[in-house]
Amino acid sequence: MTEDVRKLPAGFGRLWTAQTVSSLGDGVMHAALPLLALTLTRDPMALAVVTAAGTLPWLLFGVLGGALVDRWDRRRTMAVADTARAVLLAIPAVAAVLDVLSIPLLAAVAFLLALGGLFFDTAATAYLPDLLRRDPALLERANSRLRGAQTAMSGFAGPPAGSALLALGRAVPLLADAVSFAVSAALVRTLPAMPRPVPEVRESLLRQARAGARYVFRNRLLLGLALRPAVGNIAFLAVETVLALFAHDRLGIDTYGFGLLLTAEATGGLLGAGIASSLGRRLGTGTALTCTAAAEGLAILGLAAAPNPYFAGLALAVCGAGMGATMVLAPSLRQAIVPAHLMGRVASTSRMLAMCAAPVGAFLGGWLATTYDIRTPLYAAAVLLLAMTAITASMTSNRRIEAALRAAAPAGSPDHPASKNPVHESAPDPS
Repeated sequence: MTEDVRKLPAGFGRLWTAQTVSSLGDGVMHAALPLLALTLTRDPMALAVVTAAGTLPWLLFGVLGGALVDRWDRRRTMAVADTARAVLLAIPAVAAVLDVLSIPLLAAVAFLLALGGLFFDTAATAYLPDLLRRDPALLERANSRLRGAQTAMSGFAGPPAGSALLALGRAVPLLADAVSFAVSAALVRTLPAMPRPVPEVRESLLRQARAGARYVFRNRLLLGLALRPAVGNIAFLAVETVLALFAHDRLGIDTYGFGLLLTAEATGGLLGAGIASSLGRRLGTGTALTCTAAAEGLAILGLAAAPNPYFAGLALAVCGAGMGATMVLAPSLRQAIVPAHLMGRVASTSRMLAMCAAPVGAFLGGWLATTYDIRTPLYAAAVLLLAMTAITASMTSNRRIEAALRAAAPAGSPDHPASKNPVHESAPDPS
């Protein structure tokens, strides 16, 4: 992926603004929703139900949602999803005003918000490569900006804003998030229309969903890209499950200090997103992905051995930087090489694998900490990340990526295989 000085199209600015506003609303709800639940109950299991409800849509409907997105107009799907979420939030807001808010209602809202997010995120992922003509360099620049804004809004600005708005009234953060979705929907409707993918032979939704999943599992490059977040989520959730206890018991960090510790990770994430394109150009995308994965594993190892809070904060910042860069490079590559008619299904399959892995990591972290020691989940996570790095390095090598990019290049372009060797009408499968 060579350096490209061309400007991003004007439509991208509107998409970026829409997702930035929406991410701010997500950050508000990330803090406000559990705090709202806390005003209703102190039962840990009831609180867990609200949290778990937000993960279920990806587990239940991830691949099917991707198949639907591949049938629908992507721009309209994004607009409808955000409009629906804006209307949905009016229900708990009214319930809060009438003092009839309940845990089951909050759980249902969390589930439906996540379901809307599934369709919006999948459609946005599939729309972006069409908007940018599948240009690899532009996709990296675009994803870097999107990821940076998402981290800044949902990780920095949103949560404290959610806590402050909740102090003004229980309905206030809900209404603020509804406004963010309404603004996002209005902006999405102004985006340029893109041709819908050429329809496949009419098949059942389930058969199309399976076809998308098979496409991922049969392509070694796409499988390698999908394994990184899946295995990574097992490791990171194992760490996250015990991180607060580890920080308190081993590092002597109080509640305020723990917030600063998480801010260090978010700061690293912003840095990683900002330098991702540069890393990809200097090292090659495959080598850059291997380096960022190794950095994450070594950072978690450093966190486990951290002698003080400062070293722990540095380790989390390095881990966040690796994650931020990975979450720019990997989606950009996927968007550049996957055919338009499969983009929704491939994206949702990869996301579903990552979401399914998260509960495994949470259980693993709790079990290791209970059975052995509070540091054990961190050491296990580091070993898992480094093993994953070694296994997937050849699957996402520079050579394999270059072959996939050549195969995906538009017919007639200098990079298309047929332009270099007219004898062959199609490129070999890089898998």
